[in-house]
Amino acid sequence: MFSSAGLLVWSIWSTLWKLEVKFAGDPSAIEQISLRWLHIVAGIIWLGFLSFFLLAVTPALKSLDPATRSKVFPQIASRGLWWLRWSSVVTWIAGFRYFMILAKTDAVNAGRPHVWVGWIGIWLGCWLAAFVIEMALIQVGGALGNKFVVGTLVLFVMTATSWLVVSLLAQPGVSNRTLSISIGGGLGTILFFNVWGIVWRCQKRLIAWTRASAEQGTPMPPEAAKLAQMATLAMQISFILMFPLLFFMGASAHFPFLSGQ
Repeated sequence: MFSSAGLLVWSIWSTLWKLEVKFAGDPSAIEQISLRWLHIVAGIIWLGFLSFFLLAVTPALKSLDPATRSKVFPQIASRGLWWLRWSSVVTWIAGFRYFMILAKTDAVNAGRPHVWVGWIGIWLGCWLAAFVIEMALIQVGGALGNKFVVGTLVLFVMTATSWLVVSLLAQPGVSNRTLSISIGGGLGTILFFNVWGIVWRCQKRLIAWTRASAEQGTPMPPEAAKLAQMATLAMQISFILMFPLLFFMGASAHFPFLSGQ
């Protein structure tokens, strides 16, 4: 057994030696590849759980009788939302740090080494405003009477925000990577805010109420239906935004079609 393991290690080492593999000694390069790896791994978990909830869990719960659903929902939701929440935190922090590095690099290359701080401020301000509008639309969704109307309005807001961000950041020296991530990362920021600002705020109350109903027979509050509708709509919007998000993140390195003036 040990001889086989030793042979395997020797084979791998010999292959790497012949290929002349050399790891970067630059701390910045090591930080960037670490951020990319962490961002991708956490992002897969995040978007995977988002898709799992919408495509599998929600339809399955609807098919159950109310008594069974009240027992199953708190268990699945509390465990699944834990992974959804914290994987979104890791993904966003790693991505935001990487975006800062790209913006600073472009600013230095443009001969204005400190302007990147303003770029980040503009970017964050625009997407924060977009989330505030989205949250308001989702909250009044019942009054509008149609989730498709709300979804269409939200998608319009996100499209307009993407155009605004690129228009403001497309300055001399700003690269395709930075501009693409300003959209992809901005949509990711919306998804991040959706998780913590809408989905989790609604679901944690629904979980507590459903658990109390199953264990103590406590009736569900009247606002439970509205909170469930808001959480579901926020997740559906996030699921749709996931596709342009992934496009722009991939385009940052593999499809150079945006550039500064």
